[in-house]
Amino acid sequence: MTHRIAWFALLLAATLSSGCTTTANFAALQADAAVEVKQTAQSNVPRAEVMHATTFGNYEFRATRPGAQPLYGRLPLRFAGGNLALDILFFAPAIFLNIREPFAFYEFDLDQRAVRFRSAEKDGWQTYQPNDVDVAKAKQVFAVH
Repeated sequence: MTHRIAWFALLLAATLSSGCTTTANFAALQADAAVEVKQTAQSNVPRAEVMHATTFGNYEFRATRPGAQPLYGRLPLRFAGGNLALDILFFAPAIFLNIREPFAFYEFDLDQRAVRFRSAEKDGWQTYQPNDVDVAKAKQVFAVH
């Protein structure tokens, strides 16, 4: 019986801790750029940062470089299907915590006003250009009027 309880506790701990964070790598095409992301303390690029999965939240960003207009928006997030499956199997209330997570790679291009993103280095880039709603929300988060 004790063996079963220990096994279950280990499985539950692994389930709850896995998939709750991911490492996001940030880079910029312009060497003098800086990228700030909501709830992070760094702005230098390139950098790798551990970020939490979310269901309802977003990660707003502000990318800047001297002499250029800042680029505001929200980081594209990917659907975390593996997290959802584990949540359903082992801890259903966690469904409300971790359905979306950051991609592994982001590349900011301030000249093109775009963010490229992908899950793995072998994948092709997808491109996101912030819309007016995302820009307004990010400006609100960074208190820019």
